[in-house]
Amino acid sequence: MSILNTLSERANHQCELCGSTDNLSVYEVPPAEANSDKCVLVCSTCSSQLEDPQSIDVNHWRCLNDSMWSQVPAVQVVSWRMLKKLAGMGETWAQDQLDMMYMDEENREWAEMALADDSREPTLDSNGTPLQAGDNVVLIKDLDVKGGGFTAKRGTAVRGISLSDNPLHIEGRVNGQRIVIIAAYVKKS
Repeated sequence: MSILNTLSERANHQCELCGSTDNLSVYEVPPAEANSDKCVLVCSTCSSQLEDPQSIDVNHWRCLNDSMWSQVPAVQVVSWRMLKKLAGMGETWAQDQLDMMYMDEENREWAEMALADDSREPTLDSNGTPLQAGDNVVLIKDLDVKGGGFTAKRGTAVRGISLSDNPLHIEGRVNGQRIVIIAAYVKKS
């Protein structure tokens, strides 16, 4: 049985966070493993807001008052992470929910893994725009590629970048070669 079918059966064909039945899909809870124990069935509204924290509709997430009590560890983890994010935005009701929420130690550690990822310094382009893995950027100056024997020209598009451990650097393919680029020499497209 596929993960989607397994989750649909587990969730009674509704979003495990808000209860909606529209446009359901699988959300892999980071750090994700492709199995149903590490995934949650979510609607398109929840999915888009989980993927893009800038688009959070605070009132939509009041649904966590119910879903935080789920017996499914992945649902607990997603609920805890979102409540933590909302509490950080000044939503006192979210902090109240966090104070009431119970999770066993293993699930709490899983939930807190996201905090370690969020605490790292953001990678910024030349305009100060935060970059994410998978973004597309454009070079703003000619760059000599050491060891590559070519110059990456200004205006070259670099698609699907990767972030490195150093927030000042990104990685991407130029002329078929994977290179490290200083983030200040690109702008997000």
